Amino acid sequence: MKGKGKDIESPWEAPDSAGIVETKYCTFCRPPGLMQLESGQELGPLTIAYETYGELSGSRDNAVLICHALSGDAHAAGYNSTSDAKPGWWDFMIGPGKPFDTDKYFVISSNILGGCRGSTGPSSINPSTGRPYGQDFPVVTVKDMVRAQRELLLHLGVKKLLNVAGGSMGGMQALQWAVDFPEMVSSATLIATCARLSAQGIAFNAVGRRAIMSDPYWQEGRYYDEAGPDNGLALARMVAHITYLSEEALHSKFGRRLQENDRFGYSFSTEFQVESYLDHQGLSFTKRFDANSYLFITKAMDYFDLTEGGSKSLAEALSNVSSRFMVISFSSDWLYPTDSSQEIVRALKANSAEVSSCEIETRHGHDAFLLPGSQQEEMVANFLNSNLKDRRKQEGSDGCKDRGQCRGPITR
Repeated sequence: MKGKGKDIESPWEAPDSAGIVETKYCTFCRPPGLMQLESGQELGPLTIAYETYGELSGSRDNAVLICHALSGDAHAAGYNSTSDAKPGWWDFMIGPGKPFDTDKYFVISSNILGGCRGSTGPSSINPSTGRPYGQDFPVVTVKDMVRAQRELLLHLGVKKLLNVAGGSMGGMQALQWAVDFPEMVSSATLIATCARLSAQGIAFNAVGRRAIMSDPYWQEGRYYDEAGPDNGLALARMVAHITYLSEEALHSKFGRRLQENDRFGYSFSTEFQVESYLDHQGLSFTKRFDANSYLFITKAMDYFDLTEGGSKSLAEALSNVSSRFMVISFSSDWLYPTDSSQEIVRALKANSAEVSSCEIETRHGHDAFLLPGSQQEEMVANFLNSNLKDRRKQEGSDGCKDRGQCRGPITR
């Protein structure tokens, strides 16, 4: 690119960019070795879409897993092609010199089981019918998502994670990782998340699902050969997006300003700027997301509860963790408030786990973890750097004692 007489580098050529990255695919659990899900049903074969940034060290001690939120995907950083208008969803956090420094760490980001961005989900072909699963896809849970991620890591030759990190539903996955596979997780970064979804969170998810299923084009999930429930999906996204922002953020960005006119039109057309913004969010979402995946993923969030419905305390649920933890919340996040994060912190401390926590002051609400902010970036960078130094002290510079058994990546 050229500008004002001098060369201007393309964004993917910037020194701190992850550059041009390729989305890859790993398939496992082929018949007869299907994965048994938490529901008791079996599923396979499974394909997980993933991207990697940086290089796995010779001692394989620098792997970091990034877990995405509800509408995320494997493309967390860099650009998939030179024609991409925008980078991955957490690009400001991943790359050379960034908090997840790809000069230091081997960063892995995968699309969840049940998703619609390359991983097996409702829009995938059911091998027994040759048609998309639709509502025949089995209900999956956060625990199932984590088990699928573990299979991916084993295929990549990663036996232990330096860190697993995520915000919102990504934080649920990170927490589930620390509970289910403590031997594989050195540290966990939990951002704007909870140990179980609140009744309010479940309620908003229920409204979103009802919006989709009430759309006449939903057709019980069998819409893949024709027009789908775009209006219902857009409405679900609009409702959810309101919960991601704070009242202060909405007021600051839009207030009561009109979109085009200087006076009311006394009609039901889109008049306010905030209405236009939500319309745009809903419409753009329908172009990249599958309605059935939205149903299944929100249901997985509803089911997430480390206390198993209150049958045990959160401290009991976290009694076997061995990771270090960093827990970050945001002052204006009313969907996953600081109280939810502090509940996790108290339970970890009850088990003498090493945990640090911080509430970051911001007006941006729940979405703050997806926006650049020096405090979150500095905290994550310092936490990872400290853990890498300590792990190498404990294991030595050549920590993979059984390298011969470490498998390389298997992709299709």
